[in-house]
Amino acid sequence: MSPSRTVTTPLSAPEEQRRWRSRVLPALRGTVLDVGAGSGVCGATLDPNVQWLALEPRPRRRLVAAVRSRPHSRILDAPAEQVPLEDASIDAVICSTALCSVADPDRALAEIHRVLRPHGGFVFFEHVAAAPGTAARRVQGLAGPFTRCLDHGCDPCRDTATHIRRAGFASVELETLRTGGLVGRLVPVIRGRALR
Repeated sequence: MSPSRTVTTPLSAPEEQRRWRSRVLPALRGTVLDVGAGSGVCGATLDPNVQWLALEPRPRRRLVAAVRSRPHSRILDAPAEQVPLEDASIDAVICSTALCSVADPDRALAEIHRVLRPHGGFVFFEHVAAAPGTAARRVQGLAGPFTRCLDHGCDPCRDTATHIRRAGFASVELETLRTGGLVGRLVPVIRGRALR
C-alpha cells in the first residue's frame, strides 16, 4: 500500500519543489483543490482548462490576483480542516508545504480524502521532521517555537508522512528527499501521490 524510497539530490529543497511543480501539476485535470494556496504559485503551473480552487484561510493580494488571472478559478476562504466542498467533488488535491502549518493534520487529511472523487489523486511536497535523535531533529526542535510564530504556524517536527499513510488512502507512493545545502540536510522533504 505504501511504497517509499529515499532519494539524494544535489538540488536545494526550493529547487526540487519548483521541479516537482513543473513535472507533476501540469498533468492534473478536472477540478483541482490547492490546499494552503499561499501566493498562488501552484495555480500558475496547472493546465489552463483546470478549474482551480485555491483554499487559503487568509487570502492575500497575490493569491487574489492569481485567481483573477485564471478562468475557472476561485478562492475558498477556509482552513484545511473545514473544506467548504461536497463529498467526492474534486478530481485532484495539491498540498505544497502546507500540512506543516495546519492546526490538525489528521483532520485536514480526512477532509482531503472526503472531497476527492473515487480514484482521485492527492499530490504533495512537504517538509517533515528529521529522524528522532538526530542533530537535525534537535535543530528543528529549537527552531519550532520561532517557526510556529513567524512562518504561518509551521511545525518543523511534524511527521507528515505518518499522517498521510494513516489517512485512509487506497495507495500512497512517497519519496523522502535528501536535498542539497545545509538547510536541506536539516529539513527533510517528502513528495508523492496518494489515491482515494
